[in-house]
Amino acid sequence: MIAPNDLRETIRHGLLSFPVTPFDDQDNFAKKPFQSHLEWLSAYKVAGLIVAGGTGEMFSLSPSEIVNVVKAAREVSGDAPVIAGCGYGVRMACDLARDIEAAGGDGILLLPHYLAEGPQDGVANRIRAVCKATNMGVIVYNRGASRVSVETLAQLADECPNLIGFKDGAGDIDTVRRVTVTMGDRLSYIGGMPTHELFAQAYRGAGMPTYSSAVFNFVPETALEFHAAFMAGDDAKCEKLLTDFYYPFAKIRDRKSGYAVSAIKAGVALRGFATGHVRAPLTDLTEEERAMLLDLIKDRN
Repeated sequence: MIAPNDLRETIRHGLLSFPVTPFDDQDNFAKKPFQSHLEWLSAYKVAGLIVAGGTGEMFSLSPSEIVNVVKAAREVSGDAPVIAGCGYGVRMACDLARDIEAAGGDGILLLPHYLAEGPQDGVANRIRAVCKATNMGVIVYNRGASRVSVETLAQLADECPNLIGFKDGAGDIDTVRRVTVTMGDRLSYIGGMPTHELFAQAYRGAGMPTYSSAVFNFVPETALEFHAAFMAGDDAKCEKLLTDFYYPFAKIRDRKSGYAVSAIKAGVALRGFATGHVRAPLTDLTEEERAMLLDLIKDRN
């Protein structure tokens, strides 16, 4: 396991990969296709893998499947950090964090709890309990019912040494800026909006220097080209890539709810990897939409 502070520094500026979770014809986790895809991606340098996350359909995986995904990733990831999605209710999240650590994980991305709204002290109690349940680094995913205020996050950072990161998927730039100004180098900051490249430049202005990329799954060179331009402050290059690829991709993605995940899985399949279907309530792209996506990516790596 990578020490939490070391993991924080490793992920501070590099691009993070969000692999999909393939399923076989019986709707079970397909280990070999998953590992084949990771081995293909390993030729491209990233700061770490976030497996069984949002793009990896964590919301449709059982706890045991999440652990199996971590084990499979650990077998082929080499020295790359393996961070896993973790969530649901507080007891389940604590148990899952322990199991992820035992399976060889280096950290967890703590996704929102399920359904019930809670006050800030309740949200803090859940995050605190999960941090205490594991030795791994914990990244809070600010999204849905689990949005934290800067005051809550500062309190938790004081109490939980292994709280190392803040990932935002809420799109609240005001809160993001308050967090980055207040917390400084205490945390790493990760952009987590769907197809975050569309928002990366705005988030950079709020003090968020990197992000996780879902499209890295099937156009890794394009994803890294954008990230390099973003890190260099080359806005002209970023805008060209947005115009040539990301906005056309978003047009496909926005055709139906849930396509932020489905379109990524379709892209991986179009690269020749066995992915299976997405699980309900998501739906797969139509053949027409797959053809649109193929036309977009056919000349890209």
